[in-house]
Amino acid sequence: TALASAYLNKKVKPFVAMSGEITLRGQVLPVGGIKEKILAAKRAGIKEVVLSVQNQKDVEEINPAYIKGIRFFYVKTMIQVIDHVLGTGKTAAK
Repeated sequence: TALASAYLNKKVKPFVAMSGEITLRGQVLPVGGIKEKILAAKRAGIKEVVLSVQNQKDVEEINPAYIKGIRFFYVKTMIQVIDHVLGTGKTAAK
């Protein structure tokens, strides 16, 4: 995302966090420790979190009171991530 931001000369949206594994083909894969990452993000003032669609089940297992005020965007590809965080389009899977 940082490389795309620099190349396109566009700033990443403020207060956004992202977590996921990226394949060589640009697919976004799930990662572990989602609950801990989200709780840390909330403490840091993060308002939006971008995750793999495969991590949605992990978010659904978290007590809603702990994640109140955070918006989640679930993606399958890096194109969707870049479109969302750089505002270049509207392809993010919700």
